[in-house]
Amino acid sequence: MTVDLYDKANKKVGTLDLPEQIFGVKWNPDLVQQAVLAQQINARKPSAHAKGRGEVSGGGKKPYRQKGTGQARHGSIRSPLWRHGGVTHGPNAERASTVSLNKKMKKLALFTVLSQRLRDNEIKFVDSLEDVTPKTKAMAAVLETLLGKARVNALIVPTSNRKTYQIIRNIDGAKVLDPEALNVYDLLKYKQIVIEKGAIPLITKHYVTE
Repeated sequence: MTVDLYDKANKKVGTLDLPEQIFGVKWNPDLVQQAVLAQQINARKPSAHAKGRGEVSGGGKKPYRQKGTGQARHGSIRSPLWRHGGVTHGPNAERASTVSLNKKMKKLALFTVLSQRLRDNEIKFVDSLEDVTPKTKAMAAVLETLLGKARVNALIVPTSNRKTYQIIRNIDGAKVLDPEALNVYDLLKYKQIVIEKGAIPLITKHYVTE
């Protein structure tokens, strides 16, 4: 599979061969939805928490004797039946609520989204971003030129260059991701994707050969 390769001035400078197993996968909406939901659920950080009977204070002593009072038997004033007692089946911040997908499904969902975004002409491959002036304003201007829009709304996947990462992450509307940290949610969230030429071998090595 061959695609056009552009420079930072948005001029075609050649072509780039892409691996079919990553960018030539058939669209599978059910798998993609499953991957997105799993990622959203696993990213959730529960904060609501109601104390159970073992967490509320007090209640160390039996409130009254077992027999002879004419009242129901009770062992603690912190029972859920009592006022100020523990809560039954309340929200628990420590309760695990995760969804797991096996590695094969995660990779396939990732390849499915990349393939569809490529078919929709929403991915642009650029020769290099490393020689851009190390200024946020300069990088923003380059991205606007590449994308043909005055306002950037794009996911940038450069090679592992720390300086490039630091510049791009300061740009409003742009997000930078390491080639080995791609995820379905971010690939779908942004209107356009810019992938640096040098990132393709890293993506292939991490997601295909390993």
